[in-house]
Amino acid sequence: PMIREVHGLGTLVPEDTMLITATTDGRVERILVKPGTPVKADSVVMILSSPELQVSLLDAEFAQRAAEADYKNLEVTLHKTLLDLRSTAAQTSADYNTAKLESDRDTALAKENLLANTDARISQVKAQQLGAKYEIDKERLQINDAAEQAQLEAQKVKVDQLRGEYELKKQQVDQLKVRAGFEGMLQSVPPPLTPVEEGQKVAAGTALGKVAQPSHLKAELKIAETQIKDVAPGQLAVIDTRLAGGGSNGLIEGHVSRIEQSIVNGTVTVDVALKGALPPGSRPDLSVDGTIQLQKLDDVVYVGKPVYGQENAAVTLFKIEPDGKYANKVKVTFGVQSVNTIEVKEGLKVGDRVILSDMSQFDQYDRIKLN
Repeated sequence: PMIREVHGLGTLVPEDTMLITATTDGRVERILVKPGTPVKADSVVMILSSPELQVSLLDAEFAQRAAEADYKNLEVTLHKTLLDLRSTAAQTSADYNTAKLESDRDTALAKENLLANTDARISQVKAQQLGAKYEIDKERLQINDAAEQAQLEAQKVKVDQLRGEYELKKQQVDQLKVRAGFEGMLQSVPPPLTPVEEGQKVAAGTALGKVAQPSHLKAELKIAETQIKDVAPGQLAVIDTRLAGGGSNGLIEGHVSRIEQSIVNGTVTVDVALKGALPPGSRPDLSVDGTIQLQKLDDVVYVGKPVYGQENAAVTLFKIEPDGKYANKVKVTFGVQSVNTIEVKEGLKVGDRVILSDMSQFDQYDRIKLN
């Protein structure tokens, strides 16, 4: 069996990171936490100042209070208007009932010829007029309820709007105390960004720091673009941290989790998710060596990769004779390749020994003697 693999160098990077940015314009007053310090989500890492924002907060607070006072005043005014309407309607009702009684009395007297018909008629008209006015007053009361509700709703919308503006300003002032955001390790802003200093003015959106969780790391490998075509998510990988002195037990298993689409400097970035506990000394930015398993081939002939051996190519190699004294030139056809081995399609069989180093200086010879 032959394992097809690709190889790449890279670094360990945190899986979860968050860039801390300024939410408003301000001036750096104090830096409380330096990079490399563990932080909690609510840890204050630096304090900004903004006199303009403080003034805006006071203006927003006063505007909210004024709107709330206007709302209370409107409530009182509308309630007074309601009481006036009720009083008017009650008076009209009383006048109408009195006029109706007088009309009934005058009508009865007129039938007995004790009162002129004209006077009785006048009493009837007066009662009818007051009755109509009473109906209008009742309708006015009903309409007033809807009008009162509409005015209060309009004023309440204004109060809510100003309260929202005040809460926003208050939140912005609170955010002048820049917090980490989540638990992890505070780090400097990544290049090409520049770390901020005390006394420096910063604009909204300026990067102030970065928080990473060093216990959750992944490997970012740089794979040559000529070898990336067979790499796929889910493939097994082994990451070796011993490249940077990670000790004898520096191997970590994992699998390919993401493949970058862009090519930078002839390489493609491949993310490897790691499994199990990390070896001692594993930390962000640690240099690592990674190997990704592409395919397992069963029952194939393969050999160590020659200096000029290429995948699916035909080359000439010197095969060593059984006695080890001479080597003969043979034509070999290769198949797929791995990091250090390559498949042999034709020209060699199991047990053959060949010279893998550069033998181009002997290309004109078919047979050479070995010292």
